[in-house]
Amino acid sequence: MKMEFAPINIPFKRRIQTFAVLQWIFTFLFLGQCCLAVFVFLIFAGYWYIAAVYIIWLYLDWDTPNQGGRRSEWIRSWTIWNYFCDYFPIHLKKTTALDPKYNYLFGFHPHGVLVAGGFANFCTESTNFRKLFPNLTPYLCVLPFWFKIPFYREYIMCGGLVSSVKSSASHILSRNGGGNVAVIVIGGAEESLDARPGALTLRILNRKGFIKLAIKCGAHLVPVFSFGENELFNQMNNPKGSSLRTIQERLQKIMGFALPLFHARGVFQYNFGLLPYRKPIYTIVGKPIIVPQNQSPSNQEIEALHAIYIKALNELFEKHKAQYGISETDHLLFN
Repeated sequence: MKMEFAPINIPFKRRIQTFAVLQWIFTFLFLGQCCLAVFVFLIFAGYWYIAAVYIIWLYLDWDTPNQGGRRSEWIRSWTIWNYFCDYFPIHLKKTTALDPKYNYLFGFHPHGVLVAGGFANFCTESTNFRKLFPNLTPYLCVLPFWFKIPFYREYIMCGGLVSSVKSSASHILSRNGGGNVAVIVIGGAEESLDARPGALTLRILNRKGFIKLAIKCGAHLVPVFSFGENELFNQMNNPKGSSLRTIQERLQKIMGFALPLFHARGVFQYNFGLLPYRKPIYTIVGKPIIVPQNQSPSNQEIEALHAIYIKALNELFEKHKAQYGISETDHLLFN
């Protein structure tokens, strides 16, 4: 295969866009390990007292990711996120206004490999979330593992990331006065193992915890579909039953997160690397499903609302798919 290199005369703005995405990839894949290495260095390099003070802080602050986190509007509004967004580009579209008197649970689909659309739309202001949905505050729920890494946890909380444990989402959705949005990637880590161009499989049939949570909190359910999310990376062939898939699923059960073996393009060439392809993402926020509060929902209530949600999600996809490059003959597959 002939190596295709990036031209030398690329506009400076596109180079900045590439750098913005490169630092995001670094943050997602490597910054946590670097922060942990710095913490260990402090202990063994004679700066143990700094590490000791941080351990005390960590002990006192341990539950913050489960209690709404500690967001920074300054960091969420950094100019670099605009360049990050423009690289693909990423667009946030609303189908109806959302009343800030209520709390909302956004079900985000699909997971993709690295949830680029979820990050750009709900952890930065690069797609104008506050202008599209005034007086609403989004919180992206991610694996609690990330909040156990020293220093790294402080940084990711600034973007509005919180733990995905039940108590964390419940804390957000139970706040009085409304105006809070818990964004949950319903397919989770398992779905990322199926993320590749053209994939339309969603892991949702056996995922009903978010439905029960919405009922108990009285939070309105909003299906969100991100067209283009699966187009950003290729992934090594890992069909169900293959040796690779078996190893990935076992590691997921042990570690709590998946390890998709993905690749796309590089910084200076287009054939191979960890940078995503420049493919547009359109994240469509659907209409809210009104959910009456019930602290003790029955299985029948959960099943009924789950069916309503899947129907609404499918209708959202079918209504907009042709506009965003998906054939009329292609449909979502629910697993």
